Amino acid sequence: MLTQADNELLTRVGPGTRMGAMLREFWTPALRSARLEADGAPQRVRLLGQNFVAFRATDGRVGFLNEGCPHRGASLALGRNEANGLRCIFHGWKIDVGGCVVDVPSEPPEKRAEFAARVPVKHYPVREAGGLVWVYLGTRATPPRFFDFEFHKPPADSVVRCAIVHANWLQGFEGQLDSAHIGMLHSSSTGSGAFVGSNTTNVYARANTSPRFEIVDTPYGFREAALRDLADGTVYARIREVVFPYYSLIPGDHGEPRLVVAVVPIDDEWSAHWYYHMNPFGPVPDWYREQQAWGTAANEDDYSEDMGSIANLWHQDRKAMQAGHWSGLTRNFTYEDFIVEESMGPIADRSAEYLGSSDAVIVRARRLLFNALREHEEGRLPFGLDQEIDYGKIRALAIRVPEATNWMTIDPFDPPANID
Repeated sequence: MLTQADNELLTRVGPGTRMGAMLREFWTPALRSARLEADGAPQRVRLLGQNFVAFRATDGRVGFLNEGCPHRGASLALGRNEANGLRCIFHGWKIDVGGCVVDVPSEPPEKRAEFAARVPVKHYPVREAGGLVWVYLGTRATPPRFFDFEFHKPPADSVVRCAIVHANWLQGFEGQLDSAHIGMLHSSSTGSGAFVGSNTTNVYARANTSPRFEIVDTPYGFREAALRDLADGTVYARIREVVFPYYSLIPGDHGEPRLVVAVVPIDDEWSAHWYYHMNPFGPVPDWYREQQAWGTAANEDDYSEDMGSIANLWHQDRKAMQAGHWSGLTRNFTYEDFIVEESMGPIADRSAEYLGSSDAVIVRARRLLFNALREHEEGRLPFGLDQEIDYGKIRALAIRVPEATNWMTIDPFDPPANID
């Protein structure tokens, strides 16, 4: 368990916090690219306890600014997006994609250019990849290396959706890291329409609900193997890649689509769960697209908006439980995760935990975060941001192999034949 002080250190992300300062050093998913249309409505974005506005200019470039107009703080989300700039409706000040004030109608004509050049505007570098707008919120003049994952470029294809969860980001991140719960929490939803993934996960997770965990540190985080010994002498290995601070690459069978999940802090009590339903081998199949949307809301920017809350116990179905459904949360596989996270409260009290051997990956992740905070305070970039890392060569894998197989020798891009 953690002390209250350590829990606060890991969970508080707003301006002026240690964790918030470190997380701002990373490229961060902000919103779906499809939400921004040239000369269309600006979009409000809240990240790390701050409010921003994103817009797509006439020429297609994306601007990302603090939400408040630098003049008097009126929301630029109300602004007029036209002629390659965002104009505040209060006094007409206009700001371009690069963060320059280009017009101040409220000033005398002969002084406007000189006055506009002095106005400080905070704007942020952006990238578009994998259907998302990514933003760098840090203080360095040159942003660090971008997360150019394999699902950002052909032949890989991905469908990205977001769920907004009323829980701190660390609850979501730790939930993604926890492989031990699959055979319990998801024991009824895996193998059903509510599940997004391979049915082999369901069979083997049920067969062994207490996997062995082996973890190898990497510059960007760690590789983790959840190893389930099966009755026939084989081993089911779920080899996950974790790219800090947000990304969990969920194992999938070779040749099949799988998940990549990023849990991003909106503020201390809310988090955005970005789900990449991706296929490294080509287009995402229609059956997989349908499966990942099964039972969820149609809103791609918050597909869990109809999930419920503690006020109605998230629509838990007790009759379904009596009939054999484990959790009674029958809507969607991912809802089970979100609901458990929300049930812990907006910020979980980790000082009250009693951890077991299945929580080794959680302990490891927290230790790495503490180490990263120390490195950042010493002026170093954490989690390999200062190294040459080919993020396109990082892939997770689920595979059933003979007992004598060393999982660390398995190449996820060219694995041995899976035992059926």
